[in-house]
Amino acid sequence: MTSIENMSQLEEYYTYRYNEAQRFDANLKGQLERQRMREFLARYLPSPPAAIADIGGGPGAHATWLQDEGYDVRLLDPLERHVAEARAAGVNAVRGESRHLPWDDNSFDTVLMGGPMYHLRTEFSRVAALREAARVLRPGGFIFVTAINRAANLVGSALANTFQDRRAIVRQILAEGYSPDNDRLVMTTYHSVPQLRSELSKVATNIDIHGLTGPGGWLAVLIDAHFADQALPSTLVTPDPLQTALECSRVADQYPELVHTSSLLLAVARCG
Repeated sequence: MTSIENMSQLEEYYTYRYNEAQRFDANLKGQLERQRMREFLARYLPSPPAAIADIGGGPGAHATWLQDEGYDVRLLDPLERHVAEARAAGVNAVRGESRHLPWDDNSFDTVLMGGPMYHLRTEFSRVAALREAARVLRPGGFIFVTAINRAANLVGSALANTFQDRRAIVRQILAEGYSPDNDRLVMTTYHSVPQLRSELSKVATNIDIHGLTGPGGWLAVLIDAHFADQALPSTLVTPDPLQTALECSRVADQYPELVHTSSLLLAVARCG
C-alpha cells in the first residue's frame, strides 16, 4: 500500500493465501470480533439512514450488516478481489487508496477504518490516511479505527506454543511494531495503545480506545489454535465459549487499564 512492491504482496496474500470473506465465520476469534464490533458500532453510531464510509472495508462484512440496519454505506478497498466481493454482496464499493479518497469534504456522518492502520507501513502514511478520513467526515462525526496490539504476537505465540520458533519475530514486533519476517500477517504494523492515541490525536479529539476482542479473545485464540480440526472437550463446550469470551470482554470494558490485554484495539474519536 505504500509502494507498488508492497501492493503486489498484499494482492498475492489476499488473493491466494487468505480469504478475508471467511474471516468472521472461519473460527471463534472471528465470530467474537464481529459481535464485539457490532456492539461498539451500536453504541456510537447515529440513527439510520446516516452515511458511513468503510475505508479498507474488504469484502464488506461490516458494510452489509450496516446496510441491513438501514445505513447508507460506501466502501473503499485497494484490492480488486475485495471490491468485487463487496459489490456481489450488494455494497456500493470502489477500488481506491485510503490516502486519496474519491469523496467530497463532509460527505459522511461516520467513518470506519481498519486495514489502512495495519497495512500502511509508516506513521506519516497512516496519519495521511487519518487526515483524509477526517476530511470526508462531517463536523462532530465519529471515526472508528481498528489496530492490532503489539503484544498480540507475544501472548498468542505463548498460547499456541509457537513462541520458541517465533521468538525473533515477536521481539521485533514488540520493539518496532513490525517484522519483515512475519509470515502470519503480511506487511502488518502493530500498535501500542499510546501510539494509536498519538496518531489519532493529530486529526481528532475525545479519543476512546477499547479492547475490541478483549481478554475473552484469548479463550478464542486458544480454542482456534488447538481444536480447529477436532471436537472440543466437554469443559469447552458448556458454557458456550463464545458467550464466555463475550461476557469476559464486556466486564473488562469497565476497566480502562485492561484495554492493553486485547489483541485488537478499537479507537473511537470525534472529528471537528
